[in-house]
Amino acid sequence: MTKKQENETSKELGMDNKKTSGKSGKLKISVSAIRKGEKKTEGKRSNTRRRANNHSNDHSKRRRPAAQDLLKDLKQKQRADEARLDQESKAAKQEYKKSLNKAEASESKPVVKKVESVEKPAETAAEAPKVRGPKILKPSPARLKQNQANSEKPAAKPSSSRRPSSRPSFTEAPMPENKEGRRRKSGKPGRKGQNSYADQGRGANSNRSEQRKNKKHQSAPQVKKQVTQRKDRPLPESFEYEVGMNAQDLGKILHREPAEIVKKLFMLGIMINQNRSLDKDTIELLAADYGIEAVEKVHEDISDIDNIFAQEMEESKNSENQVVRPPVVTIMGHVDHGKTTLLDRLRHTRVSEHEAGGITQNIGAYQVRINDRLITFLDTPGHAAFSSMRARGAEITDIVVLIVAADDGVMPQTIEAIDHAKSAGVPIIVAINKMDRPGANPAHVTEQLMQYELIPENYGGSTIFVNISAKTGMGIDELLENIILEADMLELKADPKQKAIGTVVEARLSRGKGPVADVLIQQGTLRVGDPIVVGDTFGRVRTMTNDKGHQVKKATPSMPVEITGLNDVPESADKLVVFADEKTARAVGEARAQQSLQKQRENVQHVTLDNLFDTMKRESMKSVDIVLKADVQGSAEALAQSFQKIDVEGVRVNIIHSGVGAINESDVTLASASNALIIGFNVRPTATAKSQAAQEGVDIRLYSIIYKAIDDVKAAMQGMLEPTYEEKVIGNLTVRETWKVSKIGTIAGAFVDNGYVTRESGIRVIRDGVVKYDGKVASLRRFKDDVKEVKAGFDCGLTIENFNDIKEGDELEAYEMQEVKPG
Repeated sequence: MTKKQENETSKELGMDNKKTSGKSGKLKISVSAIRKGEKKTEGKRSNTRRRANNHSNDHSKRRRPAAQDLLKDLKQKQRADEARLDQESKAAKQEYKKSLNKAEASESKPVVKKVESVEKPAETAAEAPKVRGPKILKPSPARLKQNQANSEKPAAKPSSSRRPSSRPSFTEAPMPENKEGRRRKSGKPGRKGQNSYADQGRGANSNRSEQRKNKKHQSAPQVKKQVTQRKDRPLPESFEYEVGMNAQDLGKILHREPAEIVKKLFMLGIMINQNRSLDKDTIELLAADYGIEAVEKVHEDISDIDNIFAQEMEESKNSENQVVRPPVVTIMGHVDHGKTTLLDRLRHTRVSEHEAGGITQNIGAYQVRINDRLITFLDTPGHAAFSSMRARGAEITDIVVLIVAADDGVMPQTIEAIDHAKSAGVPIIVAINKMDRPGANPAHVTEQLMQYELIPENYGGSTIFVNISAKTGMGIDELLENIILEADMLELKADPKQKAIGTVVEARLSRGKGPVADVLIQQGTLRVGDPIVVGDTFGRVRTMTNDKGHQVKKATPSMPVEITGLNDVPESADKLVVFADEKTARAVGEARAQQSLQKQRENVQHVTLDNLFDTMKRESMKSVDIVLKADVQGSAEALAQSFQKIDVEGVRVNIIHSGVGAINESDVTLASASNALIIGFNVRPTATAKSQAAQEGVDIRLYSIIYKAIDDVKAAMQGMLEPTYEEKVIGNLTVRETWKVSKIGTIAGAFVDNGYVTRESGIRVIRDGVVKYDGKVASLRRFKDDVKEVKAGFDCGLTIENFNDIKEGDELEAYEMQEVKPG
């Protein structure tokens, strides 16, 4: 720029100053002019733009130095205003906090003090004329605080006394600066980095959040937690205790601190700490010192289902809900005396056709309806091997019908049945069967039974005698009438509303159903879904089937049913008890199984001086190991007892495993490892077990009649015995001449008087009636040939092992040891 141009510019500025001073005394510069100046300064950096726009921007270039000075003054003024505004906002905050505290103390509405905008002081005379920039509106801190407080409070109903709100006052805000100290472009609102209102809004939000935090901090009073003081509670009049409780447990019951109890026991001479278990005497001594009564807590063993069974029976007798129940009749007697035939006549079915050999192998329970009255019949086997099964039948029965054949009379199993019935204390009705036979003699049978205190009513006794024929149906109606009459005299009642209890008649393992138990319900009502414990097993009743094969939902007293849902096969004669829930039933069943296992482990006979000889004798005996599988549990028990009763001297039966169900692979593996014999009764091996047994050489014997199995086991036991030998004299010889050979010894020339002599036989040398030597024949010759045997009437030459003192005239006795078969 030349000097001429500078002078012209100064003249123009002077003229403008005069004009403005004359009017208002202030210099007015528009924002657009400032922005144009900024654009021109930026364009100065690029040579191309400066050259292109040099002519158009001469006017702005001439005013650039004055505008920059004014802008610098404006920035300094804005900084001062910003500092002053900060101080005013802080003062407003403090006044607002004081007003809030006063409002909380007086429980009145807080009065928000308006903070009006403070006018800027007049500029000093030394400063340049004031130049205002673009105004940026900013709400005052007091108004922001008031708006925030109103927004945080719940909306109240409008009232006439509410003071109208005044419009907020706004003050000028300084323009933001960038890092270089230059003013930022304030372009259109919304553009990034160019909207000053966005930065101002962020500052307002931050102040608002700080104010909200301060208000919450001040409004929420901090309440200190007070330490709860324990109230002195009175001592109880009595308390229950358990042996093993400590001072802490007693402190909770007695409402005293454990330290107090420890101190009291210390004063009584007992040194303990809080965690030490106390015995019965110590707890009772402490209770006596406090002057209260101590009662030891009695724990009821819920695993003792026999006790629960007895309690339920007693409760049913004293119950008010008793109703008449059907009688349970047990048919007993000797084998083949017609028990099953009689039951077949009553049920109109051919039961005996399904029995192997016509013999009942397991207990059956059936219900028969006669004149609207139900009678439950139990058919027990009559074979001697099933004594225990008959005993179980007598335990659960009300009346015993004793079947005696009119042509056979009283037999050993008949006597056993009488003993079982008498021990059970049940009445006996004698049915003399087979009256249709030509050789029937009921009078003889009556005389025999009178010897066992079964006196008929005709002879002044109390036993009912009925002559029947199960085959033709003779006397069956009379027998049923007498059964009902006897039941009415007994007044049999039960409570169907209590929990069911019963007894297992029979149990088995079914391939499709799993463990199955035939149960006779004695009291209460058993329903599908009831949690039960049967012996050492537990479960939930899944299905119930009656004696006719129909599924039922409930079983009433004296009703036999087949149930499924147990976890294992129970034993015959096990007790059935219903519990409140399945969890308790499971706990009881597992506890009983554990107790049973513990008893089996403890059932070891220790050697003492009294049984020392018997133990040594038993250990020296040989044993036949048997794996026994049967169709039902009762048959397995009966077979096991029968095998153990087999009397073969020197051999005993060792049943290493007994179970129900088909013979499987595990049975074959056990028998192979133990060198045992597998006996199956009314069961068959699986295909895999059969092939495995053939590969490992395990002997599997299958039976359907019990006495055939007993005979085979007895034969196997006899085959296990060591062979027994006895001496037998086979010939007599006389020494006629002797020869002594140095390498051989003395050779005797003898004549066989009777019998014969062999090369393997033993021989005795008898001289003057005294046995000089007993040995064996070393060699036997006839002439020059060695022979095996020389018969009577022939000469022979022989030598005796380790004996050369043979003389002429000695008598030789030949003998041999022959095996004697056990009888």
